[in-house]
Amino acid sequence: MTGAVSGREHGPLSVNVKARIGAQQQDMFTLTARFELPPGLTVVFGPSGAGKSRLLRLIAGLDEPEQGRIALAGKTFFDSGAATSLPVHERRIGMVFQQSYLLPHRTIHANVALAATRLTKEHRRSATDHWLERTGATPFAARRPHQLSGGQQQRVSLARALVGDPQLLLLDEPFNALDLKRRHRLRTLVRELVTDTGIPTLFVTHDLDEVTMMADQVLLAHHGNITELTSVAAALADITTDSDVTPP
Repeated sequence: MTGAVSGREHGPLSVNVKARIGAQQQDMFTLTARFELPPGLTVVFGPSGAGKSRLLRLIAGLDEPEQGRIALAGKTFFDSGAATSLPVHERRIGMVFQQSYLLPHRTIHANVALAATRLTKEHRRSATDHWLERTGATPFAARRPHQLSGGQQQRVSLARALVGDPQLLLLDEPFNALDLKRRHRLRTLVRELVTDTGIPTLFVTHDLDEVTMMADQVLLAHHGNITELTSVAAALADITTDSDVTPP
């Protein structure tokens, strides 16, 4: 046991759901998401408010669709017809948000180890050490979160997302708060991790550079519809001719 992801259980993510979005009645609209996720890194691209982050929350089980079905590698996460809705901890998904959400009173090593609950106690330390090293976070494993820069915290967030041997990785604009230099380094790291592990990955962004630098394929978000899975070249052509999906 090295802590590395085997890839044996990776399989397609199938999404066909509808959900309401908006806090106020006048602002509400229906999010429709329908796609089957291929291997590699899929960028979900579109303007703010198009439902990109909500899509990730639906897949992870943090929110629940009104209707439809979500399944990964043959395992049903949600099915409105069968009244099935697995809790978050049963979905084997790694997530990284814009904020790191690290526990302030624990060391970095302890923060990552807490996410390895699927592993035996015997293997938890080796897996934690492996992913801290793989993400470049080993030098500050004994520190507390407040002693880290934003880029360092997001490296730890990546280690924490991967240590539990996930079948799917969800990244919700994780580098928005970072400067360009740190952003570039972490984009490169994520691209390497996805290639090495084979974990299907959804990466939400409205940054056109992250489409061109990172994507194997693109899901375009149009007015609450996330159903168009396309190539990077076709997506770039669509983006440059459609002002509705061009980032502000």
